[in-house]
Amino acid sequence: MKIIDTGFDGLYELEPNVFGDNRGYFFESYRRELYKELGIQEDFVQDNESFSVKGTLRGLHYQQNPHAQAKLVRVVKGKVLDVALDLRKDSPTYGKHHKVLLDSEKKNLFLVPAGFAHGFVALEDSVFFYKCSNYYSKESEGGILWNDPALQIDWGIDTPIVSEKDKVLPTFETYKDSPCF
Repeated sequence: MKIIDTGFDGLYELEPNVFGDNRGYFFESYRRELYKELGIQEDFVQDNESFSVKGTLRGLHYQQNPHAQAKLVRVVKGKVLDVALDLRKDSPTYGKHHKVLLDSEKKNLFLVPAGFAHGFVALEDSVFFYKCSNYYSKESEGGILWNDPALQIDWGIDTPIVSEKDKVLPTFETYKDSPCF
């Protein structure tokens, strides 16, 4: 497994060793001991999967303390542009974002630690899979407006399909008044 540092504390892109031949391929997407050797200490307790048609944008979402979640995400089928926004007020990268192109052919993964808002846009019809380090809690959910001009996130798409809920999330400026990490 190759670990790629993003310049954000705890935020990594991961490239697994893929073994392929004329029959197909095999790779380990998660093995606790290996992740611990790489310095990744998350204990994942829940797996989720979603399907998104091309052009769907989901996010930017987070879970507040005490239900904050780290996520290990990957694309099983398709291609997405994945975005993580640092909401950790004491972090040198607070308010900054990092993007990774997740591709089912490349089989790369993205580790998003607790304290980040997370979102993605499907560049193709895509199946998205993620492990979470804490259980979902409706009372702890939050979000930041995906197209907040202050964030300057280029999603690479002009007219995404966005849920009504995501269209009315607060701006980053509003979030800054009540940080939850």
